[in-house]
Amino acid sequence: MSSVTTGWMRHLVSCALFGSVILTTSSCGLFDAIQDPTEGWTADKLYVEARDQLNEGNYETARSYYQKIEARYPFGRYAQQAQIETAYSYFKEGEPQQAIQICDRFLRQYPEHALAPYALYIKGVATLDEDEGWMSFIQRPDISKRDAQASRDAFDIFKELVERFPNSRYAREARERMHELVEAQAKFEINTAKYYFVRKGYIAAINRAQNVITEFQTSPQAEEALQIMRDSYQALGMESKVKDIDRIIEANKKRAPYSSYQKEMEYQAAANTTETPSDPTNK
Repeated sequence: MSSVTTGWMRHLVSCALFGSVILTTSSCGLFDAIQDPTEGWTADKLYVEARDQLNEGNYETARSYYQKIEARYPFGRYAQQAQIETAYSYFKEGEPQQAIQICDRFLRQYPEHALAPYALYIKGVATLDEDEGWMSFIQRPDISKRDAQASRDAFDIFKELVERFPNSRYAREARERMHELVEAQAKFEINTAKYYFVRKGYIAAINRAQNVITEFQTSPQAEEALQIMRDSYQALGMESKVKDIDRIIEANKKRAPYSSYQKEMEYQAAANTTETPSDPTNK
């Protein structure tokens, strides 16, 4: 073999060895870079870090820690709590559908768990909020101007919470939400009745106002419903009906105001609740 050929072979071997060293070094560096910094953390440490991230608004990071708790400590005391707080993080981040799905899964797996009332409460507020984002719920928008289906669904969820867990710390707040939703549905019917009345759809306006009288007679919208019915009958030239409504309006002037009814409901709710309530929107 010529000296030239031998020299080239030595050069190639040297390059190959050098490249191998570089590749090995780079691989080690890459491995160090992607190594999980939480490796070796206890369940307590993961949970504390997750809650800190949640409270600081770092929802994605918080969820990653909660997922690690579920994966590494599935039978530990934080596993179920991690699921619910993951749902809460989605709710806070404006992803109500994700929150609802997690709550549904939790309730199927653990229907009688101590956290089930909390899961129902998060599901209820997320159902109300699924079109608007969490900030709108905290600011209490006029939900009566939206499609009433979300209100009805949320009402049913809160009702389930109250019936299944009447002494839960969330039962009182669920009752309050139910009262708000009843009034919101009454407002929705009134708004619809006004819509028809302005467009001279008097029969439709009467029907909508009648719904308020029948289903929400204790709401503050009942009096307005009577007035819409009276004006609609008058527009239709039905004077006997107008006189009937006038008599009802006069009789209702002696009825206790809605505020008295509301205070009575709040008193009953407080009497039936043994724990201090807590709102997930105020965590």
